[in-house]
Amino acid sequence: MANWNSIPLKITYEVLGWTAFVSWSISFYPQVILNFRRKSVVGLNFDFVVLNLTKHSSYLIYNAALYFSSAIQKQYFEKYGQDQMIPVAANDVAFSIHAVLLTAITLFQIAIYERGSQKVSKITIGIVSAVWLFAAVCIFIALPSHSWLWLISIFNSIQVFMTVIKYIPQVFMNFARKSTDGFSIGNILLDFSGGVANYGQMAVQSIDQDSWVNFYGNIGKTLLSLVSIFFDIIFIFQHYVIYPHKKAEVSSKLIVEEGSRTEPLVKSPDHPELENV
Repeated sequence: MANWNSIPLKITYEVLGWTAFVSWSISFYPQVILNFRRKSVVGLNFDFVVLNLTKHSSYLIYNAALYFSSAIQKQYFEKYGQDQMIPVAANDVAFSIHAVLLTAITLFQIAIYERGSQKVSKITIGIVSAVWLFAAVCIFIALPSHSWLWLISIFNSIQVFMTVIKYIPQVFMNFARKSTDGFSIGNILLDFSGGVANYGQMAVQSIDQDSWVNFYGNIGKTLLSLVSIFFDIIFIFQHYVIYPHKKAEVSSKLIVEEGSRTEPLVKSPDHPELENV
């Protein structure tokens, strides 16, 4: 395994990595806090959250496996060379664990808070089911030959695929409502900062090693940054330019009429008369 050639670049690498971790980790909280204060998830696209959970779960599998498994690291060095560095840092693993937990909390909020008539689409349910079925098949394929690096690369590819499609429902929902009300822009600004820092971290490693292997050796991390930055710019444009300070129009498809209250997905003990949807 290669060592760092420059101490300043190594320090910069660590600073950028943990900056990305902090930015991406904190980015989950504005939406969670907004949901809690409003006691509502109207305006947050449920497909986005469900796809996000699959995305972060698959990314956690990839990061943790490559970071902790000596067998997978050995296969990585055999493929890319003994003079290369593992393209996963401790901050990547920490971020993935935190992301899975916070996304799960957001899903719980969807279950208990006012949501109008919003629900997870059948398309999203189908995509998620197909993805995990595909992953299960790949596990059985990898078992006989112990192709662990190939297997975790499949999970890395899954997270890239999910990263590409997870933002699309929220973009179109904002467009349909002509508003970003209910969707936290703080989440996006922090996500943008994390994406820039994450990409910068990879660039610093490549400069120090005089090699760009880590970019395609961990193509998932590369695309994660670029795709996130691309969609974050779209959300920022929607929030500050196209729909600044606009409240969503009252719609029977998205929110309940004034004076009524949507039944939560989970029955409240204080209101036993409410039934599950």
